[in-house]
Amino acid sequence: MSQKRSPMFAVIGASSVGTMIEWYDFYIFGSLATLISTKFFPGGNETLAFLSTLATFAAGFIVRPFGALFFGRLGDLIGRKYTFMVTLLLMGGATFLIGCIPAYETIGIISPLLVLLLRLLQGLALGGEYGGAATYVAEHSPDHRRGLMTSWIQTTATAGLIISLIVIAVTRSSMSEESFHAYGWRIPFLASAVMIYVSYIIRKNMHESPLFARAKAEGKTSANPLKESFGNRYNLKYVLLALLGVTMGQGVVWYTGQFYAMSFIERVMHVPKVQVDGILIWALCLGTPFFIFFGWLSDKIGRKWIMMAGMLVAVLSYRFIYTQMYETTNVQNKTELTGETVFNTTAAGADSVYTTTRKYSDGTLYSEVTTVKAGARHTDKAVTINDADKRTLIFWVFIQVLFVTMVYGPIAAFLVEMFPVKIRYTSMSLPYHVGNGIFGGLLPAIATFLVTRAGALNEKAVEQGLLPPVDKPYLEGLWYPMVIAAICLVIGVVYLDGKDNRVDD
Repeated sequence: MSQKRSPMFAVIGASSVGTMIEWYDFYIFGSLATLISTKFFPGGNETLAFLSTLATFAAGFIVRPFGALFFGRLGDLIGRKYTFMVTLLLMGGATFLIGCIPAYETIGIISPLLVLLLRLLQGLALGGEYGGAATYVAEHSPDHRRGLMTSWIQTTATAGLIISLIVIAVTRSSMSEESFHAYGWRIPFLASAVMIYVSYIIRKNMHESPLFARAKAEGKTSANPLKESFGNRYNLKYVLLALLGVTMGQGVVWYTGQFYAMSFIERVMHVPKVQVDGILIWALCLGTPFFIFFGWLSDKIGRKWIMMAGMLVAVLSYRFIYTQMYETTNVQNKTELTGETVFNTTAAGADSVYTTTRKYSDGTLYSEVTTVKAGARHTDKAVTINDADKRTLIFWVFIQVLFVTMVYGPIAAFLVEMFPVKIRYTSMSLPYHVGNGIFGGLLPAIATFLVTRAGALNEKAVEQGLLPPVDKPYLEGLWYPMVIAAICLVIGVVYLDGKDNRVDD
């Protein structure tokens, strides 16, 4: 029976554009986490507010497996095309509404609760989107080019992050900093409505996956995808292998190289947000073509060992890379122009603001603002870096993105090939979103907590006249991705074969 097929370039384009926009929607929240923490959460403790924002961000990841189950089941019952059209609209609507929520000071506790609810809806939608897009493209692809074809889907997460950073940067540069903090930050959220509409129109005109359409016409689809995916011991074994041997390691490598790197440079190294976004945009743009390269390479030499190699080099090099990053902007390594140091004090009643500005011979500018209000003291630091240091940081983030492309470029084809047509959407979506949503999505919050805790322990020890118990506390957050990736590497090397590259069984 002949099935209508959409042209391959249209299949890739429609799937990739829609998925990229969904990632854009998802990541503008994370990209604006520092600012959002001051809008939707009570003031008084900026670290706690930031951690609360990261926890809300992580909540969207935690529910992704439930979205994978719900939408994966629909995708295996009614089709790939219609399911990921629904996820697109759900994601876009939730993102738009986040941009409409009044601040905490206006509606109180309702504000963070609404944000949390919409983040959960975003997570559910994203849980159904990726599996549908990857399956849709893979089921249109020839066996010998599936890694290359599906690797375009793998670029969408990074492309979505790049676009989110560019939109934020353009919006910020088009108005004063005060205006951006007051209302401009909402514009990237509201703008998603236009992009979602365009993507919906593109997807609406696509045909169903030919393999699924044939299976449905022949009555070979699953009546109960959840039961067949997870109630069947043989299939469940592959679901667990996909999670423990590939996706949880890929998840932590992905979020370390892209999201934690951004958070680390901004909050640990105190580089201004505008410069951080520029660093990340350059690194991501340089690294993104390698998703395609490693997807193509996986068609030639196999997918497993490329992904395993990516995890291995990440585990072995993270501490060195982050040490180099930290030392690049460490003002203790620079020569201060002492004659140009400026001290300024502003007093208003019992409250005071102490500002110190220091210049260094290489062009680095360090500022420290200590605010004393109602007896509480808070210090903000900023290290505005020179062009040479900026290029150095771009290089180190690019290296991390390269690791990401190794583990992520081939993974869509790898997962699709593990499962049969009738339960593929459900079976591949769950391990992917547990690995990325749980293990990966929790990384920014866990890593930030570990760094904050290590710093607090050292400060307490110094106050008591003791030696600091943690050497290089800024590296403590790396233990989480390194341990998870190492466990995944061992399981993947031992138990995965990765030899089956058919999708029509």
